[in-house]
Amino acid sequence: QVQLVESGGGLVQAGGSLRLSCTASGSISSINAMGWYRQAPGKQRELAATITSGGSTNYADSVKGRFTISRDNAKNTVYLQMNSLKPEDTAVYYCNAEIRQYESDYMNYWGKGTLVTVSS
Repeated sequence: QVQLVESGGGLVQAGGSLRLSCTASGSISSINAMGWYRQAPGKQRELAATITSGGSTNYADSVKGRFTISRDNAKNTVYLQMNSLKPEDTAVYYCNAEIRQYESDYMNYWGKGTLVTVSS
């Protein structure tokens, strides 16, 4: 059984910073891409940032220059450093990872989400 557990969400004022963490646990052989997605109230889930196992990154235009995604492969953990936060960044942030268990193919996994609220 594979689990993704996020942490680091909370309430912050506009202009502030937060750092999200997500750790994958379980019977894991390897992890391919990892990423963060977000879903604001009344809106569809959207990509925030992704990172490959080799460290290549991709960002949504709305977060470029403010958010930084990174990962620690030894710890099966992905981070999202969020700076210069805006009220429109308010959302539930979900961790996503492509994980291969032993003697299995890669599958897509999601965490349960962590709420980020940015006050104006």
